[in-house]
Amino acid sequence: MRIISLFCILFIGALQAQTPDIYNINAITEIKLYFKEKNWHELLDSLKRVGQDERLVGDLVLNGKKYEKVGVRYKGNSSFKSVSEDGHKKLPFNIKVNEFNKKQTLPGNYNTLKLSNSFRDPSFVREVLAYEIAHKYMPAPKANFAKVYVNDQYLGVYHNVESIDDPFLLKRFKEDKGVLVKCDPDWTVEQAPGCRDSEQSSLMYIGEDSTCYMRFYEMKDKNGWQNFIHFTKTLTQEPDKIAARLNVDQTLWMLAFNNVLVNLDSYTGLLCHNYYLYRDTLGVYHPLVWDMNMAFGGFRRLNKDSGELSTEALQRLSPFVHYTDQNARRPLILNILKNDLYRKIYVAHIKTIVNDYFANGLYLKRAQELQQFIDKHIQADPQKLYAYENFKENLQQTVPADDAKIVGIAELMNKRTEFLLQHPLLQKEAPKIASVTHQKVTQSVKFTAKATGAQKMWLFYKIGNQSFAPVEFASTDQIVWTASLDYQKNMQYYIVAEDERTASLSPARAAFEWHKVDTATPVKNK
Repeated sequence: MRIISLFCILFIGALQAQTPDIYNINAITEIKLYFKEKNWHELLDSLKRVGQDERLVGDLVLNGKKYEKVGVRYKGNSSFKSVSEDGHKKLPFNIKVNEFNKKQTLPGNYNTLKLSNSFRDPSFVREVLAYEIAHKYMPAPKANFAKVYVNDQYLGVYHNVESIDDPFLLKRFKEDKGVLVKCDPDWTVEQAPGCRDSEQSSLMYIGEDSTCYMRFYEMKDKNGWQNFIHFTKTLTQEPDKIAARLNVDQTLWMLAFNNVLVNLDSYTGLLCHNYYLYRDTLGVYHPLVWDMNMAFGGFRRLNKDSGELSTEALQRLSPFVHYTDQNARRPLILNILKNDLYRKIYVAHIKTIVNDYFANGLYLKRAQELQQFIDKHIQADPQKLYAYENFKENLQQTVPADDAKIVGIAELMNKRTEFLLQHPLLQKEAPKIASVTHQKVTQSVKFTAKATGAQKMWLFYKIGNQSFAPVEFASTDQIVWTASLDYQKNMQYYIVAEDERTASLSPARAAFEWHKVDTATPVKNK
């Protein structure tokens, strides 16, 4: 019996290994929806406009395989409203395959398909490219392209973006029992009467009444409000204690990513939205990026006073936007970067992103490859929102989209890369970490790092799924640095070297990658 069970496990594993990834960036996913109702659009439109979570029942055929009785609704804010009001048929979808059949799942154990229509992105690659870059530094959804049909009517090419939900959390955090908070309100929503303004989903502490938060945050657990309010209070009033409640390094990566890519349709921009927070079972919040169709300068508003930023202002956006404005209402930026070490790590993260993708032109190479991959499909798309000529041009230059002007990706990022590389903090030579080693000695572990130019060295370590905790290295010559800890299984660590104004990390993409005591090479957080 045990032999048969083992065979079944191996057989199922082999089948799963052969199953195409529905988010494979090198493939186009085919999605066909079928509704019995001929007026399916009017029904979906009506449900969306009255704010109902109710879904229309339909059948799904995904890459040739049929799934019966899936739940479908329209999704999005501007990408739905503006496109619908202009009379376009290409509206964004949210498809839940286990809405009516709880045991039904997609290949890869996914439950939900989220299909975006490339609103305000004539290049059609901003979302897929931005997520591909984000994957190198933080947990982020997968994304690729899909051809979508409804009742055999072809609606054209969409972005197929992995949903942030239980399957996502199980894959990225090895758990799905925490609390997920969606920070993405309707941009037209106003604060409830009697409540202080919270500047959308800025994480400002605005009192103990949970109803004052409910218009700007969607809590997946109705019992999670008290903990969330305490989190905002700590972030706003006692930021020196926030490391016990927030994955600070993941936050620094998100802020650096938004800044380098001029992703202002995010926490950093006017609307202060389009991200999630996941509170894990240890009580630590992890920020998660979301909604990338306006990355690379597709959205030009920074705050209420700025108006539309010029292309030059986008190119020269300060790495310390909001931080140097003491009237800014962005505690996740203002209060985190007040910490000297966090601010130095944030700059190091900016430098890593710039060097990985922009100084070497890799971003443009990938954008060109993605455009070439979908070129013929965009050309044949009967419902594309923007002209094929604009698709071709927007990689390099500004083109119109609706009532906006969307800056060219290369037009923006070539000048932005020059600006960032000339910033005094990025030009300043940071400490160099020459080597990092560890050695188990009886029941302890001795860590040794060699570095030049460092005034302090930090060992950040954790056990299993715990948060990283800092321990300061000791040194007699500021070249060889040592620290010792009691050995425990599944011990992971990374190193930070700092001088007066800068910092370096080993591995450079820590804490998304780290050293492991029982492994010789850095390990990536999947």
